[in-house]
Amino acid sequence: MEKDVSNNLPKNMFTVAPGVWGMKDVMVNFYMIQNLKNEDWFLVDAGLKWSARKIKKMAAYLFGNNVKPRAIILTHGHFDHVGSLYVLAEEWDVPIYAHTLEVPYLTDQSSYPPPDPTVGGGLLSALSFIFPKTPIDVWRHLNVLPADGTIPGLEDWKYVHTPGHAPGHISLFRESDKVLIAGDAFVTTKQESFISVLLQSKVVSGPPKYFTYDWQAAEQSVRLLASLAPITAGTGHGFPMRGQELKEALGELVTNFKQVAVPEEGRYVGHPAEVDQNGIVYLPPKNDDDPLAKWKLLGGAALVGLGLLLLESNNRKRRVRRNENLLEVEYNF
Repeated sequence: MEKDVSNNLPKNMFTVAPGVWGMKDVMVNFYMIQNLKNEDWFLVDAGLKWSARKIKKMAAYLFGNNVKPRAIILTHGHFDHVGSLYVLAEEWDVPIYAHTLEVPYLTDQSSYPPPDPTVGGGLLSALSFIFPKTPIDVWRHLNVLPADGTIPGLEDWKYVHTPGHAPGHISLFRESDKVLIAGDAFVTTKQESFISVLLQSKVVSGPPKYFTYDWQAAEQSVRLLASLAPITAGTGHGFPMRGQELKEALGELVTNFKQVAVPEEGRYVGHPAEVDQNGIVYLPPKNDDDPLAKWKLLGGAALVGLGLLLLESNNRKRRVRRNENLLEVEYNF
């Protein structure tokens, strides 16, 4: 039976829909889905390197202590979605499900197409040149999702292949109430902007520009998701969006994708990277026209890094003591 946790949710945790919850860790979200027909639950994505503790505390809050998930499902394998994947998979000894085109990046076969700091849009784009792109290795737990769109153990859900941001990127959809977990196929904040991420400004945006390697595929993926007519959407970055607000914003993104989502310039604009089941096949050349680019990027990286450190330090101080039971309740998972 689904646990009622709609009230008094811990800080940074939010309800998406019945049986679906999310949590924000600095700049990225991970999700937990409960099978409404039984008590099985699934982790969707695994956050950052330090997210394991927060994920386990969230799971304990929702499902009880030491109740491990049925499986971990990956929307894709970028560093901010698999940071704690190895640690959790080893501790829980559960399967990991991903699209077949993500396998090279999850079995130490191939790096991702490199992030592109020349796409503009804000300081996180500038910082992206230091973001990890190398593969991880979780082959012992890795399972390829069935080709028919089903998700083992989640009968009410299906996945759809939504490439462009990552080769094997998937989004999850529950038809019964039209709930969508979109991953980074589109997001609900301007992920390139440090200020937008810090304030969690709510706006439907295309996939994060700095990691998107194929803009034509990315546009087709957004059109596919819009055709599902989702009523509620949780994304990899930003808070959930619902109802008419979501319908209108997603419609505008589809209509104006080339103007609002595709950067004016960048390594993959007009020249996508080519990938196959073994990883990278071809990379377009880097854009090194600006002789001051390196210094701009280093300055942006330093500023963003300092801001993230201050944000994390501030979050760690958010503790409230309840004298009545002499218990410490920590609102920063």
